Amino acid sequence: MADAAEAAPAVAVAGLSKRFGTTRALSEVGLTLRAGEVHGLLGHNGSGKSTLIKVLAGYERPDAGTVRVRGQEVPTPVPASVLRDHAIRFVHQTLGLVERLSVAENLWLDDVARGSRRQVSFGAQCRDARAALAEFGLSVDVRRPVAGLSAVEKANLAIVRAVCRRPGDDHEVPTLLVLDEPTAFLPEEDKRVLYGLVERIAARGSAVLFVSHFLEEVLTLCDRVTVLRDGQVTVAEQPTEGMTHEVLVEAIVGTAPGGAPPRPGACTAEVAAEVDGLSTDVLDDVSFTVRAGEIVGVTGLIGSGCDDVLGALFGVAPATGRVRVGGVPVDLRRHAPLRAMRAGIALVPADRNRHGVFRSLSITDNLAATTLRRHRGPLGLSRRGLRGAADTAVRRYAVRPAEPGRPVEQLSGGNAQKVLMAKWLGVAPRLLLLEEPTQGVDVGARRQIEDLVRAAARDGAAVLLSSGDPDQLAALCHRVLVFSGGRVTRSLDDAEVTKKNITRACLLATSSGSDEKPDEKEAS
Repeated sequence: MADAAEAAPAVAVAGLSKRFGTTRALSEVGLTLRAGEVHGLLGHNGSGKSTLIKVLAGYERPDAGTVRVRGQEVPTPVPASVLRDHAIRFVHQTLGLVERLSVAENLWLDDVARGSRRQVSFGAQCRDARAALAEFGLSVDVRRPVAGLSAVEKANLAIVRAVCRRPGDDHEVPTLLVLDEPTAFLPEEDKRVLYGLVERIAARGSAVLFVSHFLEEVLTLCDRVTVLRDGQVTVAEQPTEGMTHEVLVEAIVGTAPGGAPPRPGACTAEVAAEVDGLSTDVLDDVSFTVRAGEIVGVTGLIGSGCDDVLGALFGVAPATGRVRVGGVPVDLRRHAPLRAMRAGIALVPADRNRHGVFRSLSITDNLAATTLRRHRGPLGLSRRGLRGAADTAVRRYAVRPAEPGRPVEQLSGGNAQKVLMAKWLGVAPRLLLLEEPTQGVDVGARRQIEDLVRAAARDGAAVLLSSGDPDQLAALCHRVLVFSGGRVTRSLDDAEVTKKNITRACLLATSSGSDEKPDEKEAS
């Protein structure tokens, strides 16, 4: 890491503000990124990190504020020509690699995107790719399809592609490289390899904005750090030397206003679902129970394994282990969604448009997908029965407009989510699996959906709620399981379930402070 204190800022933003409706995403945010430095950007979900990155990328226009590149103010939204001319590059979590193409072809994919007239020679691509990777101390078979690379090899390839150009092109050093959670899915030993690559890039004179949830790596890798909370800067460009995990946690979490949220209702002592030795390629021997009427939260940072639990239990992902639902064993090695449904398990997936609803079909047809057997008669399906059930559900779940014949694709996100909830709650599941149930809905619909979750628990369902929103988990859950490295590292119970404790447990799960007790004042 280079000392660039005297250098002019590579990129500087001042007074950035941005609202989406009534939501304040950014409020007078300032950030200075210097050549030769790695600058960490921290903040929990919804803190404003993604909006800030989108402003830098020209995807969003701020309501107020300025963006300067190498001392010159640029218009907003930032034009593509500024990003190209000043070599401002981004590597997102998805990496943007084409799996079926070779390493060399992926490395020089921008040649095609930029309309290069260079004659395509696979041999020349391979030669230049070997030289480019070697320049950053990397060695990999450049003829190999990207699909066969390890996770860290893919991440390194995406980063090198962002900062290098082929011989004969302009060899400008990128002004800014933005890395958005590049280590989220990497094991610890692979993270150190990637850190070395990032340090090499900074040493060449680029400014690096390193966005992460992991405190340890920010303190290890970054020269300075900025923390956002609720769209505001709580730690402004502070040197990481001498900084502690606790200072960062307090800056990220803050103090929740208005007291604790209402606690969920009481649940029974009856164990409705028992998970024993659940393992996947990410999860490692996970076991827990859920009681009838209990809402158990599942959470953790990106790559922790929390996102894999519900899919494995519903049979949409390969897994081993056993589940008992209502005392009946389910062998996960032979599991599938149809078996899950027969066992009394229902899943409301995070991506409702791809995996949850049939968008082109009517509300009636969507609701009937899980209850067709109820409406079979000697002459086939009873359309009258289907319509009557849909009329009842539309009223009960407050779907608007209340037109069962309307295609789901014509509904708002919140109303489409209510249809999806009604579809699965209509089968009275023993174990209800919810993945980010209020994702992409407005405030009013969010409250209605959360009320539906509480009602399902009151009716006796065991509820497993996977969410990255600590506010929602604190408001709904009796208990929260915090994941890290494919295992449950903390279980917060009853009064321990607060936004601050949940966030703290997630942030400290991979650090030396992972065994720290919940906040005494909030837990009392």
